[in-house]
Amino acid sequence: MKMIVCVKQVLDPEAPPTKFKIDPNAYNVLMPSDAAPVLSPFDEQAVEAALRIKDANGGTISVISLGANLQRDVVKKPLSMGADELILLEDPAYVDGDSWSTGYALAAAIKKLGQFDLIFCGRQAADSDSGQVGAAIAEILGLTQVTVARKVEVMDGKVRVERVTADGYETIEAALPALITVSNELGEPRYATIKGIIEAKRKEPIVWKPGDIGLDTFKIGAAGSRTRMVKVYQPVHVSKCEMVAGANEEDAGKNLAKKMAEARLL
Repeated sequence: MKMIVCVKQVLDPEAPPTKFKIDPNAYNVLMPSDAAPVLSPFDEQAVEAALRIKDANGGTISVISLGANLQRDVVKKPLSMGADELILLEDPAYVDGDSWSTGYALAAAIKKLGQFDLIFCGRQAADSDSGQVGAAIAEILGLTQVTVARKVEVMDGKVRVERVTADGYETIEAALPALITVSNELGEPRYATIKGIIEAKRKEPIVWKPGDIGLDTFKIGAAGSRTRMVKVYQPVHVSKCEMVAGANEEDAGKNLAKKMAEARLL
């Protein structure tokens, strides 16, 4: 069983909103100096899904991450959890891409890795929340894709997925190879063991530049983006409180009902 998991380093989604700064000219969010990046939580669950299959069926797990100046203690976390190797697409040319140019680069790296059975992605990244990269990879590679998985099993040469729906879940079977995006309903990812952390520190990632996987720089990153960011801003929340009084409780209730009707809340 050969499995590949795509993961992303992101700003910590648990950091207070006041720590984030917007660069209106570059259309991006600036990293707070005192906030360390983390692995996108949905991607951790994608790693966990692959590890559960490895526990049950054996096999190997290759992890791929894309970006520039990737922090080794962050992107090595899947290794400490039990993954086998880490490939980094690390170069400034990969940065600021949209879902398509990012998916294009990841698909090229997957092709270079060779034969595989399953690709796992998080259902969406914790920073952009677009949920499109997995679909882009599947489209480029011509793969069957199953989204928002809460349970993944492999049996008889097929993958069986319990997929989250609006009112429950549905069970889907697909032939291998396939791409699965994993949701938080899968459950909490396992903790890294002391042994795993030590072994991860000893493993050096494989670093691929665009030329190593046959990519032209004008097709990846910002240069290869097919979408354009129009505006990035922090929402402003304005609240107003008005006290409604009356001669007595019944009168106050009538006044409140009148105010709510005027505001079209009734």
